Amino acid sequence: MSYAFAMKIKTILIGVILVIAFLALAGCQKRSAVLIDYQEPPKDYSRALPPGELALRKITDPNQIPDYTRALSDMDSLAEAIERSLNYMAKPSSKAFYPYGDITHERAVTSLQELKKLVTSGLSPKEMNEVLREKFDTYISVGCDDQGTVLFTGYYTPIFNGSPTSTDRFKYPLYKSPADLVKGPDGTILGRKGPDGKIQQYPSREEIQTSNIFAGNELVWLGDPFEVYIVHVQGSAKIRMPDGKIESIGYAAHNGWEYKSIVPKMIADGKLSQKNINLKAMIGYFMVHRDEVDEYINQNPRFVFFRTEDGEPRGSLNEPVTPFRTIATDKSIYPRAMFSFVSVDLDTPVGFALDQDTGGAIRAAGRCDVYMGVGDRAGELAGGTYREGRLYYLFIKPDSDQMAGKNGQEDTKLK
Repeated sequence: MSYAFAMKIKTILIGVILVIAFLALAGCQKRSAVLIDYQEPPKDYSRALPPGELALRKITDPNQIPDYTRALSDMDSLAEAIERSLNYMAKPSSKAFYPYGDITHERAVTSLQELKKLVTSGLSPKEMNEVLREKFDTYISVGCDDQGTVLFTGYYTPIFNGSPTSTDRFKYPLYKSPADLVKGPDGTILGRKGPDGKIQQYPSREEIQTSNIFAGNELVWLGDPFEVYIVHVQGSAKIRMPDGKIESIGYAAHNGWEYKSIVPKMIADGKLSQKNINLKAMIGYFMVHRDEVDEYINQNPRFVFFRTEDGEPRGSLNEPVTPFRTIATDKSIYPRAMFSFVSVDLDTPVGFALDQDTGGAIRAAGRCDVYMGVGDRAGELAGGTYREGRLYYLFIKPDSDQMAGKNGQEDTKLK
């Protein structure tokens, strides 16, 4: 073989190798691009359960029960929150919502009583964890996907400046509940009772805003239209009057329409980024674009009415809510007032909480709202909370001494 022919063969081989390498690299780059661009389909956190189904499923495998030890190292305000749930369960009206599955009203009350004893017992977190696993059944939320996935968000009580009368500065009203609003025995909004006695659906938010039909029924006036909407969504507020006095207002009723979030349209219109979905971003946007407030808030047809309140904000059980110890869920499928364990990585301490509230956006098994407290800092925490986790509930075992009413010696761990 001549030297020239050998060099020609070598050149051809090098070219073939380079082509193969290029094709392989291109193939890798193409596969990498597919992996980078691929996104899991979004979860439907508001997926409704089949008719008649409840949100909780009893855990039968002990290995699937959470370790509560770490959460039990922080008992701040937990006993107080349990007592508020017991106050609610002592009301005769609470019996209308039990049994919840296999949980009787008596068992629910006993569960809260024993849990209060436990958290005030002085036992170590490790010892309390052993008691919870031994004496209580744990139920898990089926979540949005039947796998336990729950989206946790936050809510709070804002503090806004306001006035009892309309002024040049304060011209955006919050309204009292109208006299013709009709509720069912369970608090469901039935509609508006007309002069002929017939009940019809109330107008939507947009119709109410443009018709001024509630003129003369104002409760308080605020200085910004989006502040009014924030109070509608949060369900309560503290209003700083011109004389400096703080007055509390709370949820009274709504117009019977389903809540609809304004966020999807704001994202679709390029007003908010998918990566920047929080209340702070919305407030910032509407401070600059006040002329667009009505356009977006009217996407939500639900309109809320308020009443003055004494003391701290109250939840849907008409009991005070406790920062980081009160959660809001869909009360048509979750048990009212019950003791829960929030398993989610938040910037705030939660752990154990009581199910004491509900909300317009908190529908279905895949949603849970954590109450963050009062004021701007609480608002920042609430606005930044948007994470998946698991939600558990604890009930005293039906065969326990406490449920059987035995008079024998109590477990020394609970003394």
